[in-house]
Amino acid sequence: MTQAPATQRRYIKELKAPEFIRGVFSIANTQMGQTRQGKPYLRCLLGDRSGEVAGRMWTVEESTFRRLPTEGFVYVEGETQPYQGELQLIIHSIEPVEPSAEEMKDLLPCTTRSVDEMFAEVTAMLGTLKHPAAQALANAYLADKFLMDSFKQAPAAKSMHHAFLGGLLEHTLSLMQLADRVCPLYPKINRDIVVMGLFLHDLGKTRELVYDRTFGYSDRGELIGHIVDGAIMLHDKAQQVMREQSMRFPAGFITVLQHIIISHHGEAEYGAAKLPSTPEALLVSMLDNLDAKTHMALAASRADHPADLDLRGNFTEKQWALQGVKLYRRDPLAP
Repeated sequence: MTQAPATQRRYIKELKAPEFIRGVFSIANTQMGQTRQGKPYLRCLLGDRSGEVAGRMWTVEESTFRRLPTEGFVYVEGETQPYQGELQLIIHSIEPVEPSAEEMKDLLPCTTRSVDEMFAEVTAMLGTLKHPAAQALANAYLADKFLMDSFKQAPAAKSMHHAFLGGLLEHTLSLMQLADRVCPLYPKINRDIVVMGLFLHDLGKTRELVYDRTFGYSDRGELIGHIVDGAIMLHDKAQQVMREQSMRFPAGFITVLQHIIISHHGEAEYGAAKLPSTPEALLVSMLDNLDAKTHMALAASRADHPADLDLRGNFTEKQWALQGVKLYRRDPLAP
């Protein structure tokens, strides 16, 4: 593996067609396909901090393919072209590379919002919890500097929604803000449990995901997962609070929070260990689904690309995370 050649950065979101490009990109889903004539070709996803583009190399030696990482980084030379309303990159040459620390800043997607400001908003929201037990538990999490540093940096997913550095924090804050507006509409809902449940529901992703290179799953993520790990973390934090502050939590409080964590995916086929079985768990699950799917829809259909819609087409490709629909790109009321 060679060191990446120095090039002027050209971000994927800036690319138009036709355009010759060269540079370092992340690579994922590296596969060998076959043309209709039965000839092998390379297909992959190339990415940087601004987005992803489909890559195709129509003439490729097996030795070249074997050198490429399934997920990693490559130096690419090629040209862009439109294809079925989308932009794709036709690869002329490709080599695995080891990016420098400076180049990594351009390769990993990152939130566009201030991490410090978002974390301050999360902290302020937790400060509105009314019950002393909820406040004590929240403070124990906030005092865990290692965990909170990870919370501020981690993506919310490997590739689905909020899949960028700071994505977990951004997603969590959005959910807590939604809850702050929705809970007053349902006077019998326990706001403390909803807000605390949303803060905790995805914290296990700080252990599930790795994000220092490309985004992927840790060994613990593969073997345990963020749902189970989040419930384990909550048990440990509750024990810590009871031990250090000599307090007892109200009966069922930790149990219903653990239930929110293990049920927030809503259905067993999507990873829920239990179906949501309290009003608060149902609300948390629905808000989580709302934010995730709305973010995915907007990212797919209204990404910030300068390329005009005539090139990209009125509809996206099928979005399998959204039941396979093709999303209509145009906002009819936009200027």
